[in-house]
Amino acid sequence: MGKKYIEAAKLIEADKLYSPKEAVELVKKTNTTKFDATVEVAFRLGVNPKYPDQQVRGAMVLPHGTGKSKKVLVFAKGPKIQEAEGAGADYVGGEELVNKIKDGWMDFEVCIATPDMMGLVGRLGKILGPRGLMPNPKVGTVTMDVAKAVKESKAGKIQYRTDKAGNVQCPIGKASFTEEQLLENYIALAETLVKVKPSGAKGQYMKTITMSCTMGPGVPVDVLKATSNK
Repeated sequence: MGKKYIEAAKLIEADKLYSPKEAVELVKKTNTTKFDATVEVAFRLGVNPKYPDQQVRGAMVLPHGTGKSKKVLVFAKGPKIQEAEGAGADYVGGEELVNKIKDGWMDFEVCIATPDMMGLVGRLGKILGPRGLMPNPKVGTVTMDVAKAVKESKAGKIQYRTDKAGNVQCPIGKASFTEEQLLENYIALAETLVKVKPSGAKGQYMKTITMSCTMGPGVPVDVLKATSNK
Protein backbone atom coordinates (compact mmCIF):
# COMPACT_ATOMS: atom_id res chain seq x y z
CA MET A 1 0.00 0.00 0.00
CA GLY A 2 1.27 3.45 -0.88
CA LYS A 3 1.85 6.33 1.52
CA LYS A 4 -1.21 8.23 0.27
CA TYR A 5 -3.44 5.19 0.89
CA ILE A 6 -2.05 4.70 4.40
CA GLU A 7 -2.58 8.38 5.25
CA ALA A 8 -6.11 8.30 3.85
CA ALA A 9 -6.94 5.14 5.82
CA LYS A 10 -5.99 6.94 9.05
CA LEU A 11 -9.03 9.18 8.59
CA ILE A 12 -11.31 6.16 9.04
CA GLU A 13 -11.83 5.23 12.69
CA ALA A 14 -11.39 1.56 13.50
CA ASP A 15 -14.60 -0.34 14.31
CA LYS A 16 -16.77 2.71 13.58
CA LEU A 17 -19.80 2.50 11.30
CA TYR A 18 -20.67 5.70 9.49
CA SER A 19 -23.96 7.12 8.33
CA PRO A 20 -24.31 7.40 4.53
CA LYS A 21 -23.77 11.16 4.72
CA GLU A 22 -20.62 10.75 6.81
CA ALA A 23 -19.38 8.00 4.49
CA VAL A 24 -19.77 10.21 1.43
CA GLU A 25 -17.81 13.00 3.14
CA LEU A 26 -15.02 10.58 4.07
CA VAL A 27 -14.86 8.99 0.63
CA LYS A 28 -14.22 12.38 -0.94
CA LYS A 29 -11.56 13.16 1.68
CA THR A 30 -9.81 9.81 1.21
CA ASN A 31 -9.60 10.04 -2.58
CA THR A 32 -5.91 9.75 -3.42
CA THR A 33 -5.99 9.70 -7.24
CA LYS A 34 -5.01 12.46 -9.63
CA PHE A 35 -7.79 11.44 -12.02
CA ASP A 36 -11.53 11.71 -11.41
CA ALA A 37 -12.00 8.50 -9.42
CA THR A 38 -15.18 6.44 -9.44
CA VAL A 39 -17.10 6.16 -6.18
CA GLU A 40 -18.50 2.67 -5.60
CA VAL A 41 -20.66 0.96 -3.03
CA ALA A 42 -20.50 -2.74 -2.17
CA PHE A 43 -23.45 -4.39 -0.39
CA ARG A 44 -23.04 -7.84 1.17
CA LEU A 45 -26.53 -9.30 1.19
CA GLY A 46 -27.96 -12.18 3.20
CA VAL A 47 -28.93 -14.16 0.11
CA ASN A 48 -27.74 -17.31 -1.64
CA PRO A 49 -27.84 -16.55 -5.39
CA LYS A 50 -27.70 -20.23 -6.36
CA TYR A 51 -31.40 -20.40 -5.46
CA PRO A 52 -33.74 -18.69 -7.98
CA ASP A 53 -35.88 -17.09 -5.24
CA GLN A 54 -32.82 -15.41 -3.69
CA GLN A 55 -31.34 -13.72 -6.74
CA VAL A 56 -31.09 -9.93 -6.89
CA ARG A 57 -30.84 -8.46 -10.36
CA GLY A 58 -32.12 -5.38 -12.13
CA ALA A 59 -31.29 -1.94 -13.47
CA MET A 60 -31.99 1.65 -12.52
CA VAL A 61 -31.14 5.20 -13.51
CA LEU A 62 -29.24 7.14 -10.86
CA PRO A 63 -30.61 10.65 -10.17
CA HIS A 64 -27.30 12.27 -11.14
CA GLY A 65 -25.92 9.61 -13.47
CA THR A 66 -22.53 7.97 -13.09
CA GLY A 67 -20.39 10.72 -14.56
CA LYS A 68 -19.49 8.50 -17.49
CA SER A 69 -21.14 8.19 -20.88
CA LYS A 70 -21.14 4.56 -21.99
CA LYS A 71 -20.72 3.25 -25.51
CA VAL A 72 -23.99 1.61 -26.52
CA LEU A 73 -24.47 -1.07 -29.18
CA VAL A 74 -27.97 -1.88 -30.47
CA PHE A 75 -29.06 -4.92 -32.44
CA ALA A 76 -32.04 -3.80 -34.52
CA LYS A 77 -33.50 -3.76 -38.01
CA GLY A 78 -35.91 -1.67 -40.05
CA PRO A 79 -37.22 1.57 -38.50
CA LYS A 80 -35.63 0.64 -35.15
CA ILE A 81 -32.19 1.32 -36.66
CA GLN A 82 -33.02 5.00 -37.17
CA GLU A 83 -34.70 5.13 -33.76
CA ALA A 84 -31.56 3.83 -32.04
CA GLU A 85 -29.26 6.13 -34.00
CA GLY A 86 -31.48 9.11 -33.24
CA ALA A 87 -31.30 8.35 -29.52
CA GLY A 88 -27.50 8.40 -29.60
CA ALA A 89 -26.48 4.74 -29.96
CA ASP A 90 -22.80 4.38 -30.90
CA TYR A 91 -23.27 1.26 -33.01
CA VAL A 92 -26.42 -0.16 -34.62
CA GLY A 93 -26.77 -3.20 -36.85
CA GLY A 94 -27.31 -6.93 -37.10
CA GLU A 95 -25.39 -9.79 -38.69
CA GLU A 96 -22.33 -7.64 -39.42
CA LEU A 97 -21.98 -6.74 -35.73
CA VAL A 98 -22.36 -10.38 -34.69
CA ASN A 99 -19.47 -11.34 -36.98
CA LYS A 100 -17.39 -8.41 -35.76
CA ILE A 101 -17.84 -9.47 -32.13
CA LYS A 102 -17.01 -13.08 -33.01
CA ASP A 103 -13.74 -11.77 -34.45
CA GLY A 104 -12.85 -10.18 -31.10
CA TRP A 105 -14.24 -6.64 -31.33
CA MET A 106 -15.68 -5.45 -27.99
CA ASP A 107 -15.65 -1.65 -28.12
CA PHE A 108 -18.93 -1.14 -26.24
CA GLU A 109 -20.18 -1.25 -22.66
CA VAL A 110 -23.95 -1.74 -23.08
CA CYS A 111 -25.69 -4.10 -25.47
CA ILE A 112 -29.38 -3.60 -26.34
CA ALA A 113 -31.53 -5.66 -28.70
CA THR A 114 -35.09 -5.73 -29.98
CA PRO A 115 -36.89 -9.04 -29.25
CA ASP A 116 -36.89 -10.03 -32.93
CA MET A 117 -33.07 -9.87 -32.97
CA MET A 118 -32.46 -12.21 -30.02
CA GLY A 119 -32.27 -15.28 -32.26
CA LEU A 120 -29.26 -13.67 -33.89
CA VAL A 121 -27.77 -12.27 -30.67
CA GLY A 122 -28.12 -15.68 -29.02
CA ARG A 123 -25.12 -16.85 -31.03
CA LEU A 124 -23.00 -14.53 -28.89
CA GLY A 125 -24.09 -15.97 -25.56
CA LYS A 126 -20.68 -17.45 -24.71
CA ILE A 127 -18.99 -14.14 -25.50
CA LEU A 128 -21.41 -11.59 -24.06
CA GLY A 129 -22.74 -13.67 -21.15
CA PRO A 130 -19.52 -13.94 -19.08
CA ARG A 131 -18.97 -10.20 -19.54
CA GLY A 132 -22.44 -9.29 -18.31
CA LEU A 133 -23.32 -7.79 -21.70
CA MET A 134 -25.98 -10.23 -22.92
CA PRO A 135 -29.26 -8.35 -23.53
CA ASN A 136 -31.86 -9.27 -20.92
CA PRO A 137 -35.49 -8.17 -20.55
CA LYS A 138 -35.09 -8.12 -16.74
CA VAL A 139 -32.74 -5.15 -16.98
CA GLY A 140 -34.49 -3.47 -19.91
CA THR A 141 -31.93 -4.29 -22.60
CA VAL A 142 -34.31 -6.47 -24.64
CA THR A 143 -37.02 -4.04 -25.70
CA MET A 144 -38.87 -2.52 -28.65
CA ASP A 145 -38.44 0.92 -27.07
CA VAL A 146 -34.80 1.17 -28.07
CA ALA A 147 -34.79 4.97 -27.89
CA LYS A 148 -35.66 4.92 -24.21
CA ALA A 149 -33.14 2.15 -23.48
CA VAL A 150 -30.34 4.01 -25.25
CA LYS A 151 -31.11 7.33 -23.58
CA GLU A 152 -31.25 5.73 -20.12
CA SER A 153 -27.93 3.96 -20.68
CA LYS A 154 -26.34 7.20 -21.79
CA ALA A 155 -27.87 9.09 -18.84
CA GLY A 156 -26.35 6.84 -16.20
CA LYS A 157 -28.36 3.66 -16.00
CA ILE A 158 -26.61 1.01 -13.93
CA GLN A 159 -27.18 -2.71 -13.59
CA TYR A 160 -26.99 -4.45 -10.24
CA ARG A 161 -26.60 -8.18 -9.73
CA THR A 162 -25.46 -10.42 -6.91
CA ASP A 163 -22.23 -12.31 -7.49
CA LYS A 164 -21.72 -15.89 -6.30
CA ALA A 165 -21.06 -14.68 -2.75
CA GLY A 166 -24.20 -12.54 -2.56
CA ASN A 167 -22.45 -9.19 -3.07
CA VAL A 168 -23.72 -6.29 -5.16
CA GLN A 169 -21.18 -3.67 -6.24
CA CYS A 170 -22.16 -0.56 -8.19
CA PRO A 171 -20.76 2.87 -9.09
CA ILE A 172 -22.65 5.86 -7.70
CA GLY A 173 -20.71 8.66 -9.37
CA LYS A 174 -17.36 10.36 -9.50
CA ALA A 175 -15.16 11.95 -6.84
CA SER A 176 -15.83 15.30 -8.54
CA PHE A 177 -19.55 15.00 -7.75
CA THR A 178 -20.87 17.09 -4.86
CA GLU A 179 -21.58 15.33 -1.57
CA GLU A 180 -25.29 15.91 -2.18
CA GLN A 181 -25.17 14.25 -5.61
CA LEU A 182 -23.29 11.21 -4.32
CA LEU A 183 -25.62 10.87 -1.34
CA GLU A 184 -28.75 11.07 -3.50
CA ASN A 185 -27.34 8.47 -5.89
CA TYR A 186 -26.43 6.20 -2.99
CA ILE A 187 -29.87 6.52 -1.36
CA ALA A 188 -31.59 5.74 -4.68
CA LEU A 189 -29.52 2.55 -5.04
CA ALA A 190 -29.95 1.45 -1.41
CA GLU A 191 -33.72 2.01 -1.51
CA THR A 192 -33.95 0.05 -4.76
CA LEU A 193 -32.09 -2.91 -3.26
CA VAL A 194 -34.43 -2.87 -0.26
CA LYS A 195 -37.49 -2.85 -2.55
CA VAL A 196 -36.26 -5.83 -4.58
CA LYS A 197 -35.46 -8.00 -1.54
CA PRO A 198 -36.06 -11.59 -2.71
CA SER A 199 -38.93 -13.53 -1.18
CA GLY A 200 -36.53 -16.34 -0.29
CA ALA A 201 -34.15 -14.13 1.71
CA LYS A 202 -34.32 -14.96 5.42
CA GLY A 203 -32.76 -13.24 8.41
CA GLN A 204 -30.75 -10.04 8.05
CA TYR A 205 -30.89 -8.84 4.45
CA MET A 206 -28.13 -6.20 4.40
CA LYS A 207 -25.07 -7.60 6.14
CA THR A 208 -22.44 -4.96 5.38
CA ILE A 209 -22.12 -1.84 3.22
CA THR A 210 -18.78 -0.38 2.14
CA MET A 211 -18.23 2.82 0.18
CA SER A 212 -14.94 3.67 -1.52
CA CYS A 213 -13.15 5.57 -4.26
CA THR A 214 -11.00 3.92 -6.90
CA MET A 215 -7.76 2.79 -5.19
CA GLY A 216 -8.99 4.25 -1.89
CA PRO A 217 -9.79 2.68 1.50
CA GLY A 218 -13.27 1.35 2.20
CA VAL A 219 -15.59 3.28 4.50
CA PRO A 220 -18.02 1.02 6.43
CA VAL A 221 -21.63 2.22 6.41
CA ASP A 222 -24.04 1.45 9.25
CA VAL A 223 -26.59 -0.99 7.81
CA LEU A 224 -29.16 0.26 10.34
CA LYS A 225 -28.96 3.62 8.55
CA ALA A 226 -28.69 2.11 5.06
CA THR A 227 -31.34 4.37 3.50
CA SER A 228 -30.86 7.41 5.73
CA ASN A 229 -29.87 10.70 4.12
CA LYS A 230 -28.28 12.00 7.31
